[in-house]
Amino acid sequence: MAGHIQDRWYRTETGPDTKSRKVKSDRHGTGLRYRARYIGPDGTEKSKSFPDRQKRLAEQWLSQIEADMARGQYIDPQAGRLTVRQHAERWLASLTMDPATFVSTEQRIRLHVLPYLGSRTLGSLRPTHIREWLRKLQDGGVAPTYQRVIFANLSTMLTAAVDDRLIAENPCRSSSVRAPKLDPRRIVPWSRGRVLAVRSALPAQYRAMVDLAGGCGLRQGEVLGLAVEDVDLVEGAVQVDRQVKLIRHRPVFAPPKGGRTRTVPLPESVARSVEEHISRHPPTDVTLPWRVVDGEPVTASLLFHRDQGRPVNRNDFNRWAWRPALRSAGVPFGRASGMHALRHFYASVLLDAGESVKALSEYLGHHDPGFTLRTYTHLMPSSEKRTRAAVNRAFADGPATDDGPTTAQEA
Repeated sequence: MAGHIQDRWYRTETGPDTKSRKVKSDRHGTGLRYRARYIGPDGTEKSKSFPDRQKRLAEQWLSQIEADMARGQYIDPQAGRLTVRQHAERWLASLTMDPATFVSTEQRIRLHVLPYLGSRTLGSLRPTHIREWLRKLQDGGVAPTYQRVIFANLSTMLTAAVDDRLIAENPCRSSSVRAPKLDPRRIVPWSRGRVLAVRSALPAQYRAMVDLAGGCGLRQGEVLGLAVEDVDLVEGAVQVDRQVKLIRHRPVFAPPKGGRTRTVPLPESVARSVEEHISRHPPTDVTLPWRVVDGEPVTASLLFHRDQGRPVNRNDFNRWAWRPALRSAGVPFGRASGMHALRHFYASVLLDAGESVKALSEYLGHHDPGFTLRTYTHLMPSSEKRTRAAVNRAFADGPATDDGPTTAQEA
């Protein structure tokens, strides 16, 4: 045993006969008697005290510590004394993620984790505390989808504590802790009529945004960050290289979500709309910092902009253009009525035309075709429908169908 047990009630003295003998110390009969001591991997001495008649327990504890060090599973008993708040500050300071994602993560931890769990020490966290915290989120009216994101952030933060040997286990991964369940809602894509109605209700300078989102599957930020040089009207392609993001309400240029640049087919109907938009609303050079608010300035000739070379602010656009257009078109405002609904429309058109999930995933800029399949599997035509359509094409004299991305409806 590399460590040793100190009996603090006795001390060893050497008598006149040079023999060692135990004599009572000044502490005899008071306080914890046994002190298990060892040298940790960092070279400092660690210890834990035990009461009288528990020397065997002290020896077992010391043996366990030494076994953990031998297996590389040692955790400093003092490490768990860090509070959740202290660990959160260190963890957030160590993150190297997209700046906008960092802001969102920091906000979720600060607003929804620290007020309830921040004062607890890491070592005291138990699954019951996580379950109680989740109930607080639920009772507070936090949407299930947002609950899952907050829970994922906390779990990732506590996994980092495990990796740093601050705690032995992540209580979020206990079998008794259940991640918040999502509402069992299926995406119901907009009809072509609804898309056209919303488009018509928008101010003229913004109508082509509907065509690019609904006809090319672009996200709102990607549409706002689209430059004239990104649109190849001859080859029929759109290069998605940037988006406009807001970091603490300040606009910046940034790579598309997940850093995934991509090339998307440009249908002829959308190309005509873009050409008309350019002729009526010429692009303007807009200069914004890259990725962070103090980043290197980057200039792009944006298709959509405000006066004096400013980008379109998505919050202002949603408040003063998009929502009034929804009201005018008779579309109820809610979770499914943002511009993201146009991406769902795009996906539904391509899947109905027989496009592959893999191609659709690439066009949408998803990180994994499996995610695309899970999101849109209920929109895929049934085998019976595909069979009838195939036979009808073989025997009917009607026009052949084009099962490619150019089947996106003209908007």
